[in-house]
Amino acid sequence: MKLLHIDSSILGPNSVSRALTAEIVEQQRGLHPGLDVTYRDLAAAPHLHFSPAHLAAAFGATPDEAVANDLADGNAVIDELFAADIIVIGAPMYNFAVPTQLKAWIDRSLVAGRTFHYTPTGPEGLLPKGKTVIVVSSRGGFYGPDTPLAALDHQEAYLRQALGFIGLSDVTVVRAEGLSVSPEAKEAALASARREISALAA
Repeated sequence: MKLLHIDSSILGPNSVSRALTAEIVEQQRGLHPGLDVTYRDLAAAPHLHFSPAHLAAAFGATPDEAVANDLADGNAVIDELFAADIIVIGAPMYNFAVPTQLKAWIDRSLVAGRTFHYTPTGPEGLLPKGKTVIVVSSRGGFYGPDTPLAALDHQEAYLRQALGFIGLSDVTVVRAEGLSVSPEAKEAALASARREISALAA
């Protein structure tokens, strides 16, 4: 059994999403003895953002060393996705969307001909079925369904759509929101998220 653990928060030890993804991974280790965990810290080792050099390389130009290394790491990202049975993603909301570091990882993950392809009836994901994805969503305010700011959620909805596009449809979101509203709201959010994590083992 293989687990891919992705963190993207820039807050280091102060990050709620990092704390909660770590708890999930430890829980999964208990549920699956011998679990093989691959870890990517996208804040500590970010991918380059797509550039004209990346596009030129796709059309046969020789990339410089930085772009060549980034392209090679992009291939490793896809290999990790195919290998993983469980994928745990820490995804804080920054300005209504995912962190730029996580967006760069998604750009490496959604590759035509590798993780999806276009067919006469529409796009089709190429990742094998049966993979489980657990997303930890942390938010300073309240953006969940039926809240006044729900329309500004370009984080959870985007992740579900992007992951589904490559065939990852079994997605559970563990949400901790209202973290910046008050100490009481943060405490309640963490308690709620941890109850959701406990339910994952049920």
